[in-house]
Amino acid sequence: MVDEEDVRRFCLGLPGVNERLSWGRPAWFARTQVARMWDDGVLTVKTDEREALAAEDPGTYFWTPHHERHRSLVLVRMDRIDEPTLEELLIEAHRLAS
Repeated sequence: MVDEEDVRRFCLGLPGVNERLSWGRPAWFARTQVARMWDDGVLTVKTDEREALAAEDPGTYFWTPHHERHRSLVLVRMDRIDEPTLEELLIEAHRLAS
């Protein structure tokens, strides 16, 4: 299980990433958004594998109707992933956002 501080620490360790608010919640940006916190321990990240992640583990990876048009974003329940998985997700998100 990971939390917001884990996300912050890892994101700010990536090259060119800064933190600012987005919709009143902490978010991390390179050229574009890498990740953003939602309420209730949910994290938004960029990915090329949204469909595959949700098919593999729909209890962890999902999206809302709002995200239908943003096909590069997936929501992640942080209480269901570990640090290596978080790091993998954020490295990919950083690559896509840089």
